[in-house]
Amino acid sequence: MAPVGLVVVSHSRALARAAVALAQEMLHGKQLRIAVAAGLDETTFGTDAAQIVDAITSADQGAGVVVLMDLGSAVLSAELALELLDDDARDRVVLCPAPLVEGLVVAAVAAAGGATIDEVVAEAGGALAGKAGQLGEAPDAGAGGAPVDDGLVGTFTVENPHGLHARPAARLVHEVRHRDARVHLRNVRTDSEWIDATSLSKIATLGVRKGDTVELRVSGRRAAETLEHVLALAARNFDESTEPATAVSDAPAARQPIGAVAGLGIGPARSARRGPIDVPDEPAADPVTEWRRLGKAIASVRRDISAQRADTARDVGEAEAGIFDAHLLLLDDAELLDAARARIDDGSSAAAGWSAAVSALAGRFAALTDPYLQARAADVTAVGDQVLRAMLGVAPGTAGSGVLIADDLTPGEAAELDPAQVVAVLMAYGSPHAHNVILLRAKNIPTIVGAGPEVLTVADGTTIAVDGTRGEYHVDPPADVRARFLEQVHALEERRRAAHARSDRPAVTTDGVTVGVGANIGSVDDARAAAAHGADFAGLVRTEFLFLGRPDAPSVDEQVAVYRKIAEALDGRRVTLRTLDVGGDKPLEFAPGPAELNPFLGVRGVRMSLQHPQLLSDQLLAMALVAQHTPVSVMFPMVSTLDELLAARQLLDDAVTKAGPAPAGLQVGIMVEVPAAALKSAALAPHVDFMSIGTNDLTQYALAADRGNDAVATIGDSYDPGLLALIRATCAGAQGRASVSVCGEFAADERAAGLLIGLGVDALSVTPPAVPAVKEAVRAVDRAAARELAVRAVAAESADGVRELLG
Repeated sequence: MAPVGLVVVSHSRALARAAVALAQEMLHGKQLRIAVAAGLDETTFGTDAAQIVDAITSADQGAGVVVLMDLGSAVLSAELALELLDDDARDRVVLCPAPLVEGLVVAAVAAAGGATIDEVVAEAGGALAGKAGQLGEAPDAGAGGAPVDDGLVGTFTVENPHGLHARPAARLVHEVRHRDARVHLRNVRTDSEWIDATSLSKIATLGVRKGDTVELRVSGRRAAETLEHVLALAARNFDESTEPATAVSDAPAARQPIGAVAGLGIGPARSARRGPIDVPDEPAADPVTEWRRLGKAIASVRRDISAQRADTARDVGEAEAGIFDAHLLLLDDAELLDAARARIDDGSSAAAGWSAAVSALAGRFAALTDPYLQARAADVTAVGDQVLRAMLGVAPGTAGSGVLIADDLTPGEAAELDPAQVVAVLMAYGSPHAHNVILLRAKNIPTIVGAGPEVLTVADGTTIAVDGTRGEYHVDPPADVRARFLEQVHALEERRRAAHARSDRPAVTTDGVTVGVGANIGSVDDARAAAAHGADFAGLVRTEFLFLGRPDAPSVDEQVAVYRKIAEALDGRRVTLRTLDVGGDKPLEFAPGPAELNPFLGVRGVRMSLQHPQLLSDQLLAMALVAQHTPVSVMFPMVSTLDELLAARQLLDDAVTKAGPAPAGLQVGIMVEVPAAALKSAALAPHVDFMSIGTNDLTQYALAADRGNDAVATIGDSYDPGLLALIRATCAGAQGRASVSVCGEFAADERAAGLLIGLGVDALSVTPPAVPAVKEAVRAVDRAAARELAVRAVAAESADGVRELLG
């Protein structure tokens, strides 16, 4: 008879595979089917009920299947998977509460020896007895519920401007779920009840504000270690800046519309405000069928949100991607799922039960006294609506194609937009440098920000023409204006098609000088897109995607494998690998920094890497190994001083020596993001092959204007003559010794191509879809005229004055 099969459910695919490898070592050649359902992909943590169903089916040979899980949502996903199985298969499956690694090893030995499913479960359940005896500890018999009286106690004061809102609460839940301990919290100010710290919704409804004291009790085997880590996380303000963000209402009342994403769009106005989703009044099937239906919808939405999170982390930053962590945790929230299941068991359909549970939880948020926490009801509703749409087959987004009108958009809302449906975006508020605009630019959706609150009164269906290049829009334009605008739209589409047709050719100015146009990428898929759009090289590879959102650093081998895949996708083109650029808004789980009053002026970029030399050395070794087979440029971020550059170069030299033969084509460069670096380029240039100006951060630092702050949106303008002077100074100092490129959002503005070339820039690096248009813009440039334009632009009085020069 075939043995009992095993399934390993874990948030981490690497962890699951390692555990299986360990278990197989104990079998001494005996055959046993062990299936893995772990991670949402090779690098993204998470669990998926549909994936677990497939694993159970694969492992089931008739004698039954024992499923072992790591923690938190892995258990919930396994329970959902169980409901998705047919009755016969479900009867042969047992969810085992044993610890994952120890339980798997013991279960594998028992199953391979012919034990029954009950015997396998019993053996796995006692897996910790040996370790507990060795350590002199009795197994912990406690379970969830109220905190035990003899647990460890601690307190912390919340300094986050909006208290324990979605993102810090999500960080806390992640921290707790990774620990072998039970954690309960209460708000001392309100004398609240104790709640389970693994539930995002329960934490949020504590109503913890800035300045509140939170008491926690921790029990279990790793209570002391867990308490230490939670208090350390709280001391770091849950890895969130404590600088208060400026609310939309603080934006200036009188302001000019700003063209944020170039392009033209015309169509009917569509409001971003979504009404409630109609849940059909239809009879429910049996509870098991309805629960399976809900489980499938949740699994589908989890995959969608995980993909959005990955895209946002790559294109915008880990901090903004963090809001999706809160949404993912809501999908696994035990309180929400239990409420939905109770209604389904009482005879409701999956849609009706889920809708009622979501409404109840959103109502609890709305009833809180803190306005910021009240607003989190929208997060609950947004996630709930995604699941409802998945169940009911309702398409996301606005009703029909057209111009989307909104007060502002979150990065999540921007990530959801379909360019085939949304021809343009018109926002009442917002900044042209905000994270949501970066996402819209990556989607090539023409966008205007700062149009003023009056645009919110435009009726749905009213024709709107948007010129994202000039920052102009027309509401219900007359027939002749409409016809002229449509002609311009069609002409622009023709130019884009022509540009794409010759995007693989070099961009040569009218006087015969080739200007390289590369691509900024953050994944293997981006590299493929860069090649497809004709990029001459990868001007910036954001390597952070390998390091963020994981409990440990990637190995040298793992990094080499990914960098080589990127190089292969680019088919021999030069690859500029930027070393780890974290700190500030992008903390590392495995190497958290100290709490800083102003993290954006703190330990970021190369500063952070030099404080963790082994981490940087491993990354440089991986880059040096890849450079032996493909042209590689190594780029250090946020260099401010020559000492920083020399220290980083020494580590690179050591890595090259360790890697073996020195790569012939290896180049070294820096990001110019700090005004001091721009002004000291002559001192830095002898030590590098190239400099790449990051205009996003350089604009913020030079003009003291946060790109996410609406109130200073018009100040943080890359066309400012002061910023242009810094670019010119960089080029002048580097001339004859190092090449200079621009890799910020400014480089993707077609109007700026001639200006940047006139300032002395040698190459541009942009998002992959922008490559063809930027190449076309370069082909229209005469360098002598561009230099004259640059002189006049630097002497202009304002950014608007520079734009007037461009026409």
